[in-house]
Amino acid sequence: MNPQRLVDMANDIAANLSANPDHATAVETMVVHLQRFWEPGMRQAIVRHLHAGGDGLGPLARDAIAALAFRLEQSAPPTARGASDAG
Repeated sequence: MNPQRLVDMANDIAANLSANPDHATAVETMVVHLQRFWEPGMRQAIVRHLHAGGDGLGPLARDAIAALAFRLEQSAPPTARGASDAG
């Protein structure tokens, strides 16, 4: 999927959640939304976009995608994070 389209979608979600006065709650709500409604490939693509600089992402979207990236990293199998049996 086109990264700019994902950026637009993420910013739209963030705009809908920005009325929440508690930033942490808005971030958590957006992460849950991305986990429930975005396909894994979409989530991975937006995380890659963030890691490449995140051009166009608003502050709430950027924070939520960073939190999503952290969760994806934590749930990855150990070998996917660079661990090995050597040693």
